[in-house]
Amino acid sequence: MHTEHTSAGKHRHVLEDGTVIEHTHEHTHAHTHQNTKAVLNRLSRAIGHLESIKRMVEDGRDCSEVLVQLSAVKAAINNTGKVILHDHIEHCIVDAVESGDMKALEELNAAIDQFIK
Repeated sequence: MHTEHTSAGKHRHVLEDGTVIEHTHEHTHAHTHQNTKAVLNRLSRAIGHLESIKRMVEDGRDCSEVLVQLSAVKAAINNTGKVILHDHIEHCIVDAVESGDMKALEELNAAIDQFIK
């Protein structure tokens, strides 16, 4: 998935299968949370791991070994998503509920639906 930022706070996510999700975040708080550094570290490790898997494929390594390593990367990414979701609920959603921002709850539900596909 990659994200493209467009005008007026809109941004678009393009999933690996080509699905495009476009939305805006109308809440105005910053997205810095207590686990930001941990999330960035986890993502860096997953990227490094994925690069090593790419080299395995380039080197013609056994498909079973590649699949096992891909499974490990998927688990790492899913766990990173859980950390982000936990932070989002603790900070953004708590703030949204306190301010009556029902749109943020709708966006959370949509994000969860995409995350657990």
